[in-house]
Amino acid sequence: MPPDQTPSNRNEPAAAWHGRRGELLVVAQFVLFLAFALLPRWNPWLTPDLLDATAVPRWAVLAVSALIALAFGGLGSHALKPYITPLPYPVDHSQLVTDGVYAIVRHPLYSALLFSALGWICYTLSLSHLALLVVGGLFFDYKAGKEELWLTERHPDYPAYAARVKKFVPWVY
Repeated sequence: MPPDQTPSNRNEPAAAWHGRRGELLVVAQFVLFLAFALLPRWNPWLTPDLLDATAVPRWAVLAVSALIALAFGGLGSHALKPYITPLPYPVDHSQLVTDGVYAIVRHPLYSALLFSALGWICYTLSLSHLALLVVGGLFFDYKAGKEELWLTERHPDYPAYAARVKKFVPWVY
């Protein structure tokens, strides 16, 4: 069988540019995280007066975003404890989790990262970080889509779950 075709037994996913189980997607995720952490803040319109005038709302948005990120990340990790893996390909013994935080969003761990980044952007008003968040959002949307294809193959009731629960932001997207 050519390496780009899917095996019929579904024990292993087809080989592709992202790795057999999404290994290169995980590497790309770490590169994005590192780039976000090391990227210098940039905003040509940012002045000390603007920072002073917006200090309270910036702190408030940072705090709310951090709480959402901690809740999604903590609850999502706890719910997936027996099945958690850094790879997007589900482990062989996985069960579909649709309750708890997974009844609110399908990918709370990705949501946690995105909300963390959003909080930092709102606090720093950094346009360079905003641009990288857009790239990160597109990346996580792609990675989640790939993961959802694998979850659908493993769990036939996944499409019904995906139809009723938003991907990253409750009741929005």
